[in-house]
Amino acid sequence: MIERKYLAHFLDASFGGTSANYVRLGKDLEEYNEDLSPDVETSKNILGETSVRHNGYDVSADVEPYYAEYSDALSTKLFEIANGRKTGDACRTTMVDVLMSAPATEGGTPTVVWAYKEDVYVIPNSVGGDTSGVQIPFTIHKAGNRVSVTWDPSTNSIST
Repeated sequence: MIERKYLAHFLDASFGGTSANYVRLGKDLEEYNEDLSPDVETSKNILGETSVRHNGYDVSADVEPYYAEYSDALSTKLFEIANGRKTGDACRTTMVDVLMSAPATEGGTPTVVWAYKEDVYVIPNSVGGDTSGVQIPFTIHKAGNRVSVTWDPSTNSIST
């Protein structure tokens, strides 16, 4: 069984800046699941044969709760988008999904099994919360251009 902590999701909090700043999602999340929303059509012909047509995916994920931090680059960008009511490419960045295996030794670095980078749109859903802290939950909409990359877990960056 793969422990959930080894499936990681990193958002580029620079949102197209000159240098990527990948921030890992998960500190406050009890779960994070991407809804693949496959576009599938099935039909039967007069012979009783079933055909399946798969037209792709419309992938999205809700990040909730997400607690804002003063010094967090992603929180800062989320507030900028929400307060400026920004749309379109102002909400566009990249995300890297990484599957790692457990370190060979205690305190060692995990080994990357695979890593994929994809364009995404990050859309804040609300600002506020209860007495536990200011929340700014958001939805990630995968936008395509998914490519395999080499991920360096020691620096949380893509190796070239």
